[in-house]
Amino acid sequence: MTAELPNLAERVSLREQVVNALRAAMISGQLTPGVVYSAPALAATFGVSATPVREAMLDLAKEGLVEAVRNKGFRVVELSDRDSDELTELRMLIEVPTTARLAGRLDEAALAGLRTLASQIESAAAAGDLIAYLEADREFHLTLLGYAGNRHLVELVAELRSKARLYGLGWLADAGRLVDSAREHGELVDLLASGDPDAAETLTRHHIQHVRCIWARP
Repeated sequence: MTAELPNLAERVSLREQVVNALRAAMISGQLTPGVVYSAPALAATFGVSATPVREAMLDLAKEGLVEAVRNKGFRVVELSDRDSDELTELRMLIEVPTTARLAGRLDEAALAGLRTLASQIESAAAAGDLIAYLEADREFHLTLLGYAGNRHLVELVAELRSKARLYGLGWLADAGRLVDSAREHGELVDLLASGDPDAAETLTRHHIQHVRCIWARP
């Protein structure tokens, strides 16, 4: 089975391009959990050889996003509600206090960059552009956490976010529910700029829980 997948960018290696495109396709729902996809079929869609696709799939398998199916290809893993709740709990433990500590500590350049990303998230949500939304959302949160100065923390959160977002988002965009979550990014930047750690902590906790709730299919 094949799917219409995002175009490959030129800025990273071919293997990384395929990894990024496959991850985006899984998150957006273009690759469906439970369906087996063959490397040659996906390679034909991308217009590349099967080797970088197999390598990319093996990278994603290490992250727990896909699983190998002997002599057939790879199946996208679907998280249970329990898995999603546990990943959300870990994000709460890491991101909430880290974000709160950054209140009042970011310079104008950092705040301006975060505001630009927040605006991109809102624009993508309003347009229903899921790939752009996800890319900007991921960059916003990882950039923000990066200001805490702990690269291992950023890498861990990146992994948690990747594992947590395996459901299709098309229904959220159609229902207009992405916009509410998108607006919270700009609100968070304002709180960080004002130096209010308690309010930043409360909003971050609400945002992570909000994302968990809207990601769960009704």
